[in-house]
Amino acid sequence: MKQPQFLSPPQTIRVVAPAAKLEFSDKDASYWHDRGYTLDLPNLDNPWHYLSGTDRDRFNDFAAGWANYGALLCGRGGYGTMRLLHWLNQLGEGSPWVIGFSDITALLWALCTQQEIMSIHAPVLFTCAQTNPEALDQLFDLLEGKIKYQTIGGTAWRGGRAEGRLLAGNLTVATHLLGTPYIPAWEDIILALEDVGEPPYKIDRMLTQWHLSGYLVRVKGIALGSFGTDPLLDQILQERLDTLAVPIVAGLPFGHSPANYPLVLGARCLLDGDRATLTWFLD
Repeated sequence: MKQPQFLSPPQTIRVVAPAAKLEFSDKDASYWHDRGYTLDLPNLDNPWHYLSGTDRDRFNDFAAGWANYGALLCGRGGYGTMRLLHWLNQLGEGSPWVIGFSDITALLWALCTQQEIMSIHAPVLFTCAQTNPEALDQLFDLLEGKIKYQTIGGTAWRGGRAEGRLLAGNLTVATHLLGTPYIPAWEDIILALEDVGEPPYKIDRMLTQWHLSGYLVRVKGIALGSFGTDPLLDQILQERLDTLAVPIVAGLPFGHSPANYPLVLGARCLLDGDRATLTWFLD
């Protein structure tokens, strides 16, 4: 798995909009400016339906950034990234960090599959102002090579220790990738999932699909981030995952919450169900 090069101010970061119409505030951008970076905004002037542009325009803008920048920061999620995946094999030379979460899961997983490149599950530009400063500091320290590992803690649901390759993403989006060519190689996977706004029965239905597909029984461990505040969600998650004989740690600080700490897709990681921690490492 290729690791992109680290960044240093005053590099320019390219903002890309592969999904919904780009929205952000000056405060969102200020976190990047305060660290010494310049943000180069996408050349998408004609929104299309609920998207930031036509499929071809969004892909062309992403591809231009891929070839010319050290990092591509997704402006927001929403919906639309999956519509671009069939063009990713047209990307030319380049190996930037791609940063995002939620709907951007489709892009991160597809890049892991087709480009064999690490990427970062972390806040998009639109959510920077809603994110804990500590989580953003961790993102910048990661991008600048100041940290080579990170440990986050949660609640142990099943003990034991497992090592593998970290694959993080949004449950809904990842479920829609099942049966497509964009699911990464499924060996030695520590699966980290999060979601928001989904009622318990939909979480149940999606996890049942994962069971029926055969993917869940092949993971080395399960790490769960934020899923919302409905107390029934934890019960459903525990019930649907209880049959897996692997470490499970829940309540980890990533996903649709202010504590959205960065996770490196493709990185070596350790899930410790005895200490209720997840640690990723850059070699």
